Amino acid sequence: MAADPPLTLGIDARAAAEVPAGRGRVVRELLVALPRLPEAAGVRLRLYAREPWAGAPADPALQWVPVGLPDPLWHLATARRATRECDAFLSTNSYLTAWFTRVPTVVVVHDLVAFIEGASAQSRAARIERATIARAMRRAAGLQCVSDATRTDLVARFPDVAPRAFTVPLAADARFREAGADPAVLARHGLQPQRYVLAVGTLEPRKNLPRLIAAWTQVDDAVRRDAVLALVGPRGWDDDTTLAAARATGSVRLLGHVPEDDLPSLYAGCACFAYPSLYEGFGLPVLEAMAAGAPVVTSSVSSLPEVAADAAVLVDPRDAPAITGALERVLADPALADDLRARGRARAATFSWERFAAATLAHLRAAIGPPPPR
Repeated sequence: MAADPPLTLGIDARAAAEVPAGRGRVVRELLVALPRLPEAAGVRLRLYAREPWAGAPADPALQWVPVGLPDPLWHLATARRATRECDAFLSTNSYLTAWFTRVPTVVVVHDLVAFIEGASAQSRAARIERATIARAMRRAAGLQCVSDATRTDLVARFPDVAPRAFTVPLAADARFREAGADPAVLARHGLQPQRYVLAVGTLEPRKNLPRLIAAWTQVDDAVRRDAVLALVGPRGWDDDTTLAAARATGSVRLLGHVPEDDLPSLYAGCACFAYPSLYEGFGLPVLEAMAAGAPVVTSSVSSLPEVAADAAVLVDPRDAPAITGALERVLADPALADDLRARGRARAATFSWERFAAATLAHLRAAIGPPPPR
């Protein structure tokens, strides 16, 4: 009896090399985890990108396919190639590619920020998403949402997709669980031996950093003592207010983008991790901080309570005094901080990139359908 032909899956892998955090982290973790799955044996992965990710595993199953075009031509050219070369396609970073593919396509839905009032979406990106999402919803064989909150937001706007929309949560890499506060890393960023509160994320309005800075300046001096607020993340859009607020106080450090290898130590060494975002599709830094043993203060909105559960202090992100109070509680109460550290580690351990990769592979297989009888 002849063996089934090998399965070839296409993936939009641009973000692996092009996006330092967020969606880039998701794609990089997927490319590491997928080839390791026993059920992925014999599966060929064609990775469409403008440039390969230098840190990709040296695995023969991973085949980089260069498509050196700007958007929107990239999507059309990639869709045509994937239609010729693949059995199914995973769209990780855009709704537009699914317009043109003629093979079953699963679209990853990271968030609905473009549709959430008051979420401070970047205007150009929001216009593109609002212009491209509806046709992608009609054409996609599956819609892989990164949280139940994101799936709820999606189905509320496109009820017909409910049977094709499923939740596959993200995870924190094992290196965060194994992290310790490396003094050399902390010293390199000017944080050794100083106590610090950490915030991680692109400097953009949705991250609510001006309000966090305002809350930080109101923390009682007896509690704050010599601690600083350290902001880690690249410059984003409309970040002038954040930069001005940070520079107006001597107790805020702007560290900019830091190497991924430094993040575990930065999380592990902080007295508190603060993430009062206005809206998140998942909020991966919260999970990474908990995995590294940081006590977490985060928002009570969107997906963040789903991710943090009872392992963080949840606050209204629009209430600066509430943020101040939460920071003071964690900094002033070592028992509370230790309890949050333990709860956070336990909570983060319930998420897995292997499960994320396995579910992604299963949904791509389901999109293709069962093989014909032989």
